[in-house]
Amino acid sequence: MPFKHNADRRHKIPKDKYKVTNWAAYNDSLRRRGDITIWIDDCVAMNWFAPATKHRGRPFKFSDLAIETCLQLRAVFDLAPR
Repeated sequence: MPFKHNADRRHKIPKDKYKVTNWAAYNDSLRRRGDITIWIDDCVAMNWFAPATKHRGRPFKFSDLAIETCLQLRAVFDLAPR
């Protein structure tokens, strides 16, 4: 087998073994992984949702300010568009 040709001379790094003793804290840390807390100014929070319009059709849910803020956060943290 070609992948076993140099197996005896290949540098092997032993895998570290971690023993979890506090499963509740471990599970909470997995849930919080990737959580980002952001503080928003009051003027931004008041203008987060789009104002009502007099046009027919489905109204906008978020304002342009909210969309631009989310796009800036995406650029800063290099996040995928979701």
